[in-house]
Amino acid sequence: MSNFAFNNPAFQPADPRNVATYPGSPQATAQPPAQSAAVNHAAMNAAVNAQLEGMYTAPPAGAIETDRMTVEDTVWKTVALFGVLLVTAVVGWVWTLGGVQVPTFAPAVSMMPWIIGALGGFVLAMVITFTSRKKVRPALIVTYAAFEGLFVGGISAFFEVMWPGIVMQATLATLAVVGVTLALFASGKVRASAKMTKVFMIAMIGYLVFSLLNLVLMWTNVLPEGQAFGMFSAKIMGIPLGLIIGVLVVFMAAYSLVIDFDHIQQGVRNGAPRKYGWLGGFGIMVTVVWLYVEILRIIAIARGD
Repeated sequence: MSNFAFNNPAFQPADPRNVATYPGSPQATAQPPAQSAAVNHAAMNAAVNAQLEGMYTAPPAGAIETDRMTVEDTVWKTVALFGVLLVTAVVGWVWTLGGVQVPTFAPAVSMMPWIIGALGGFVLAMVITFTSRKKVRPALIVTYAAFEGLFVGGISAFFEVMWPGIVMQATLATLAVVGVTLALFASGKVRASAKMTKVFMIAMIGYLVFSLLNLVLMWTNVLPEGQAFGMFSAKIMGIPLGLIIGVLVVFMAAYSLVIDFDHIQQGVRNGAPRKYGWLGGFGIMVTVVWLYVEILRIIAIARGD
């Protein structure tokens, strides 16, 4: 039985009923039947070989052609999301430093980008996280990036006023951590493991509980005055607690990036639809913004709060 892929008439031999085999016929005079069959077979082989060669030399199908998630396509989606974040970060920065100045409400006005970005980003992050199992909504993810930009721009401007030069320091440190983590992951030297991920989750829960408790104590004025970061500003043997915890949190954020990269690779291996690349970019953005804010706080504490 012949390969069904070649059932197209173009790959079938010529119908012998259309070829005259009697002596003196034009077809027979031009070439004998046996020679004609051999020539036809050679021509068919040449056509098949030419088509196969074209298939092998053609560029591989990308995410658009296959509608499947690829690492390259996910990278471009991630870059686009960070592009949106940077644009709205500039808006948040300018709004915070040079926005509408009302004498009585100036402090509140200057914090509006920070507050709007944080609240909007949190709500959208929850919606995206809990609805992504049923449907991926790229528009929501792009909107999340815009809110995150307002938050990053606002908080960066606030920290820059308090500690000049801190934004550049935090940005370079963040890029260094992300770059080193990506390089180690790409080289295969760092991978996520089930045991390490369990430890990571326990540490994350503990850190979240500590952070929420710290916020409550700060809002209720239970902590002593002069501690800008609450319990993070407390000192143990002369070392601010925020520095000790901060270093651990940076390692946690780096491992979170490893988990993000691993999930993206797994999605590619599973042949996930192309739109899932937006979720990959969303996960990376959440981790990078968290890392940046933590580094901002570490530097601020180190420089004196």
